[in-house]
Amino acid sequence: MTKKKTVEVKDIFNEDDEDFISLTAMLKSKDGSFFISDWLRNRNTVEFLGIWEAVYHPDFNYTEFGTIRNFKQH
Repeated sequence: MTKKKTVEVKDIFNEDDEDFISLTAMLKSKDGSFFISDWLRNRNTVEFLGIWEAVYHPDFNYTEFGTIRNFKQH
């Protein structure tokens, strides 16, 4: 039998009828720091975050993101 794990999220915000959870809120959960660091080790995650930020944030700093992306490849 598979056990389901749940996390109670208190910091949900809503914009245009879409719910969002901040990474800060995720870090506050049990083992959150491990979860985030493990997730960010994946190159696909970093690329996804760059694309998402470019689409949804007009002031996205491409230069700074390039520094982060190149750092993750080494």
